[in-house]
Amino acid sequence: MKTLLETRLAYVRKHWFWLLAMIGGAIPLVLLTWGLWQGSWIDPISETTSRTGSAAILMLILSLTCTPANTLFGFKQALPARKPLGLYAFLYVCLHLLNFIGLDYGFSLRAFFDDALLQKRFMIVGFGAFLILLPLAITSTKGWMKRLGRNWKRLHQLVYVAGILAVLHFLWLVKIDITEPVIYGVILAFLLVLRLPAIRQWISNMRPKPVRQTVERPQVARKRPVKAPAVE
Repeated sequence: MKTLLETRLAYVRKHWFWLLAMIGGAIPLVLLTWGLWQGSWIDPISETTSRTGSAAILMLILSLTCTPANTLFGFKQALPARKPLGLYAFLYVCLHLLNFIGLDYGFSLRAFFDDALLQKRFMIVGFGAFLILLPLAITSTKGWMKRLGRNWKRLHQLVYVAGILAVLHFLWLVKIDITEPVIYGVILAFLLVLRLPAIRQWISNMRPKPVRQTVERPQVARKRPVKAPAVE
């Protein structure tokens, strides 16, 4: 029988990438909490908004790279990491939005809608990304997958629309250095190109096919029937 340590080591070897995604996704939250606890930031509101926004778009882009990682390199371990990375993205989007509404507008939804949502284009696309990610997060369970059937996959393809809106939100928000949002935009465009049927078929044809090893069975010498002696 396997010991408890051997069982856990086997689990880690099998799910190491999923565990890495779970731990890595929590790092921005830990750093944010530590920074707020230390009180070393000059403008904690702006710092919190910036860090949660960057973490949200990073987790969203990473979740979108899981499927191409399997398609291009056959890295199947990346597929189970899509869900936790996507949920982390939604978590940081919620923190980003709550920080903006709560600390900038005192949780006044009317002031938020009148001043920000109706007058600032970066808030329009950003809030649109949130509205798309909300049903995706709610329907991320296996129960919802069974209820929606084929429509579940169609619904979750909207994550690319949320990604585009998130990149536009970031691009219109920054005023000086647009390097980071442009990088995210290029990566997202590349991921969208990889979803084109012709590109996916070409990649599938380029990937080396697994060679099936045939086991040769040993040939058994057939015994010739012994003829009975003729009776005279």
